[in-house]
Amino acid sequence: MKKWFGMKNDTNTTNQPGDAAPLNPADAEGSAESLGGVGEGVANAADQRIAELEAQLAEANSRALRVMADFQNYQRRSLQNEAQAKAFGVAGVVERIITVLDHFDMAINQDASKASAEQIIAGVRVIREELLKVLQQHGVTLVNPAPNDEFTPGSHEAIMQQSADGVEPGRIVQTFQPGYAMNYSGVERMIRPAKVVVAPNA
Repeated sequence: MKKWFGMKNDTNTTNQPGDAAPLNPADAEGSAESLGGVGEGVANAADQRIAELEAQLAEANSRALRVMADFQNYQRRSLQNEAQAKAFGVAGVVERIITVLDHFDMAINQDASKASAEQIIAGVRVIREELLKVLQQHGVTLVNPAPNDEFTPGSHEAIMQQSADGVEPGRIVQTFQPGYAMNYSGVERMIRPAKVVVAPNA
């Protein structure tokens, strides 16, 4: 058979530059396996990280519960200690006042036919002084201003105005009823202001 000029044999053709190389099935399978291995590694790392975070969260929750329980126990102990301190404080005052009451009982049980009015009054004064000492031991002070003392709002309460010889205007003329103040742990508090008579301002 004659070969025409310019024609090429199909069986001897070769790949020219730029032609795509044939795909090797073995190479394609290996690439897929490589990609699958990378994805599996990423998933394992994510699972491990999630497990670590869950463990940290559980530990944080446990620690928060312990802190809350400790705080509640602290509050309960504080309330108990405060109640005990108040009870001991009241008991200390009562213990000292009981002695004063004993002296009142002794005065009341005196034979009126053998005691004069002056003796009874003197006994009451002694009991009063003893009671004041008990109060002073617990930070209570007597507010009993003298005539011509300066009038101090808060510590004194003016119930009326009245002129008096030797008393400057705006100053105290007379104490109608003494007051009481208290200093407890460095905190001062006026329990009752003294009721006083004040000289009018000029």
